[in-house]
Amino acid sequence: MALRETDPAEVGGYHIEDRLGSGGMGVVYLARSASGRRLALKVVHAQYADDDEFRIRFRREVAAARQVSGAFTAPVVDADADAARPWMATLYIPGEDLGTHVRRHGPLPLPKLRELAAGLAEALRDIHRAGMVHRDLKPANVMLAEDGPRVIDFGISRAAEFAAQDVLTQTGRVMGTPPFMSPEQFSSPQDVGPAADIFSLGSVVAYAATGRGPFDSPSPYETAIRVVDGDPELDGVPDELLPFVHLCLEKHPKSRPSAGELLDLLRDGRLPEPRPAPETGPTPDEPAAPRRRGRRRLLLASLVSALLLAAATALTVVAVNAEPTPAERDLPTGWQAWHKKSKDPSVDKDPIGADAPFSRCAATGSSLVCAGDDVMATRFALADGRNTWARPIDETTDDLGSGDLGTIIAARSGRVYVYGADDRTVGENEFNPTRYTIQALDAETGKVIWKTVTGDSDEATEPNSDHGASAAVPEGIVTVYGAKGQQYALLDAVDGKVRWKRPMPDPDTQMCLLRSAARHAYLVCQKWSEEDITGTSVAQLDPATGRPRWTVQVTGEQDIVGAAAGRLVVLDTTGTRREVTLINTASHVVTNVRLSPAQPEAATPTLLNDRLYFTFPSGSVRAVAPDTGRQIWESNSTVESSGPPIVSGSHLYLASPSGRLAALDLRTGAVEATLQGRDDGGTAGISGVGAPLVLVGDALYVPYGIRSVYSVDVRNL
Repeated sequence: MALRETDPAEVGGYHIEDRLGSGGMGVVYLARSASGRRLALKVVHAQYADDDEFRIRFRREVAAARQVSGAFTAPVVDADADAARPWMATLYIPGEDLGTHVRRHGPLPLPKLRELAAGLAEALRDIHRAGMVHRDLKPANVMLAEDGPRVIDFGISRAAEFAAQDVLTQTGRVMGTPPFMSPEQFSSPQDVGPAADIFSLGSVVAYAATGRGPFDSPSPYETAIRVVDGDPELDGVPDELLPFVHLCLEKHPKSRPSAGELLDLLRDGRLPEPRPAPETGPTPDEPAAPRRRGRRRLLLASLVSALLLAAATALTVVAVNAEPTPAERDLPTGWQAWHKKSKDPSVDKDPIGADAPFSRCAATGSSLVCAGDDVMATRFALADGRNTWARPIDETTDDLGSGDLGTIIAARSGRVYVYGADDRTVGENEFNPTRYTIQALDAETGKVIWKTVTGDSDEATEPNSDHGASAAVPEGIVTVYGAKGQQYALLDAVDGKVRWKRPMPDPDTQMCLLRSAARHAYLVCQKWSEEDITGTSVAQLDPATGRPRWTVQVTGEQDIVGAAAGRLVVLDTTGTRREVTLINTASHVVTNVRLSPAQPEAATPTLLNDRLYFTFPSGSVRAVAPDTGRQIWESNSTVESSGPPIVSGSHLYLASPSGRLAALDLRTGAVEATLQGRDDGGTAGISGVGAPLVLVGDALYVPYGIRSVYSVDVRNL
């Protein structure tokens, strides 16, 4: 982040070089000492300088951080709690924080998850040995350094030996970030101890494994209720780490293991038994506890009161999706508004062949990679849109094959997974089969990392993820396979080798689609008898073997829309939708929820953050709660033929094929901003719907026109 005119040139004798970020407590700068050492220097906001209580707490923060100097924490180098604006300098740790990394690259693979869990457990062990409690362990406070994770920001930690009668702990303030707080931080904040950090550790590891917190909810108050009284959503956490996470997320503090015990578990697989929670039932002389429903109401009321009080106090840090100030904008390094058109990658450079928008784009690292309209993949720089490479889907000059669309199957860890279709002439009769491949490309350079043939005949199936012929999972790409598409197989994410292959169910009696949801692959088979669909089977595939782990049967012609709160959301593919089918991925129980009102066939469903959005060609949008079927709001976005929408913490965004953009308030559906469509990308022959949008922090990327993309800062709409 660039320095501003109001930023100091130096603080405490340290030269300020750059801004690293800004938050509720202050601004963090990149600074350099006289010897050349790079430091992260936090300067608190001016409004806190005259707060005597704040200065007391800041001195404690400095003292706390000085006591902790392990391999997985950032050591304090210098500080001044008595300066006009108090500051503290720690060793600078290059790299992304965990939250940013997961948003940009997706969940961590299993080896990295093990490293993260062990590093954080060791950091907490060191913190707790020093008599400290961090109290705000969350993805933003975990830096991913080259040599392992580091815990940073002791801004609201406190010494464990501080007695409960300490006046500074009796203000009723809720300290922490709700999705990663422990139950006791809500219910009895004066009794918070090291076990609270262990609970947060479980939530952070679950987030790193799935890309979402185990108690996430659109409302911070509902999040608090789920933390205190609900079950964690752990679908997608690798089986190997589930015992670790379950132990961390025990509701009662005394039932959680220590950081040292967790390290033993990770080292040798020895699983400590959960300690029994203290007896909390009524004694013979005590009245029985109130009914659970009443308890939830009382808990919600107390949490609302606590959160409102916290929001009103100066020192408290409670993350409730508050709108950041301009200084807190989250944009790729060096970002500027841009609009670019892809170079033509075809061999004959025939401009007549280019007449459509991209079908899909995805971001990884510093790259936005797009595909569609005969483009297998092309790369734009996230920061300025530089179009550095482009590859055609058909590398031959003959264009008789059917594989001419192209799409992004997945993008993560600097790689993008796409499919190729090469037409070939075979024999004297000029037989023209198509060889289909799935390829892993380096997103930065376009170099082919691996290339695996999935079918090589005139009856082979195009491995297009948009058509249900391939699906991305953490282990790799599950795809239709074989000369006639008679199998499905897993191609390893690292090297593209076929790890297993299984026969596809009888194609004469059913049509099967490969889908992915919440990091699992599914086989959805729509069965028919003569001309009627008789039902649909949904099977979750074992990533180790490809065999179905479980299968459930549902009525009608249905397909998976996504996963929410541990359940698959399944809808009819044709006709008026009167119900939503929910499949519990743990118990496999099927629940049918009536939609009120029913949603017409013309509406396209998209599941985002546990909410269904139905978009209409006319521009209408309806938001529906899938667990109740209730319509939350309906709005006219003014965007016709929009592609699938995307959401931020506060808004829903839609765009048309020409790039017309609208931002809708998530709570009410009110249109709060629009941008006109663009003609600089070309419009000839464009039809259909817009491509899916891509959001990286506050930078929104909109495919439009002919092979074109533009980027805007959503906070400036």
